[in-house]
Amino acid sequence: MSTNSGLVVILTALDLEYAAVRDQLTDLRVRRHPAGTRFEVGRIGQSDCRVALGLVGKGNHPAAVLAERAMAEFSPAAVLFVGVAGGLWPNIRLGDVVVASKIYAYHGGTSEDDGLKARPKAWEIPHEADQLAHHVDRSAVWRRGLPVGAAPEVHFGPIAAGEVVQDSGISEQARWIRQHYNDAVAIEMEAAGVAQAGHLNRALPVVVVRGISDHADGSKAATDGQDWQPKAARHAAAFATALARELIIDGPASRGGADRDGSPTMPTTNRNIATGNAHVGVQAGQIYGNVTVGAGADQPIDLAASIADLRTHLKQAHFDGQLDEETYAAAESELEAATACVSAGTVEKKSGLMVALKRLRGLVADVSELAARLAAIIAVVRGM
Repeated sequence: MSTNSGLVVILTALDLEYAAVRDQLTDLRVRRHPAGTRFEVGRIGQSDCRVALGLVGKGNHPAAVLAERAMAEFSPAAVLFVGVAGGLWPNIRLGDVVVASKIYAYHGGTSEDDGLKARPKAWEIPHEADQLAHHVDRSAVWRRGLPVGAAPEVHFGPIAAGEVVQDSGISEQARWIRQHYNDAVAIEMEAAGVAQAGHLNRALPVVVVRGISDHADGSKAATDGQDWQPKAARHAAAFATALARELIIDGPASRGGADRDGSPTMPTTNRNIATGNAHVGVQAGQIYGNVTVGAGADQPIDLAASIADLRTHLKQAHFDGQLDEETYAAAESELEAATACVSAGTVEKKSGLMVALKRLRGLVADVSELAARLAAIIAVVRGM
């Protein structure tokens, strides 16, 4: 199955979870599956990163079936399951976000004369997705769209997925979880189904992101009455869409080779080769991006891909400490504007594109690699 590296599937169980993710998306269009399932496909903000959003209902079984359906329909780069959960540890506050480092299907077991024995089944988060999720947490950019005063923390730990709503800290099931899965930090009802579907689809990356709306200890009615479900869902949706964007930007399609020092390079698919009576108009020592220089190029310049690659290196520069938070945020904003201009595809947008790129150049001028890559893109736009 070929992968659509520009799209991530996000699934939710509840309508309020669906609405929270939907609020993060633009340009939504309905996509109807022949079996009746309705997905909405949109973009994350003004970026070219696309999301297919679906509602699966409660429980691991429907989650598995519809996750499989979404994977077959969209061939996504990854699948995220997003929503609310009950927290199992006292240090995890209401509204905090949990990213599943491992998913337990805790209802597996065998009944014997001396009691019920656990037969654990578990799926770990893929290493690359885990690294990206930690990066999103460190950047804190995902929190910007949250209401004033909201300061959720992100926790990484196992999530237990079963088939019942747990709302007691002393029930037989609660004791079972503590005995056999006592490193689980949250509990819910769908993650195991989605993880199994991903495992059966050539190990497609699956990431579960949950906002904590109660503590699974008998207080659910009270916390629901305080509107913690929509609050927690908003927090999870904000983090998940930021992560989805990272998964797309950092995906295989955006990666080039590597310089000899190990740093990534933008892919160069076109080369200037002079044969016969042909002349090379410009010969540079190093060309960054999908850029063809000179007349007679028989392939279109892929500005969108070059800008996407520039975004990847911008993020790396920020991560490496070459750009402070304020400069990085401003540069991201200008990249968003540039991406929107390229997506519009009209001549009238050229001036807006050039303005955004020039502003970006001023922001990253002190980072030589970014400045060089950006200069190559600007040269292409000037020649359009």
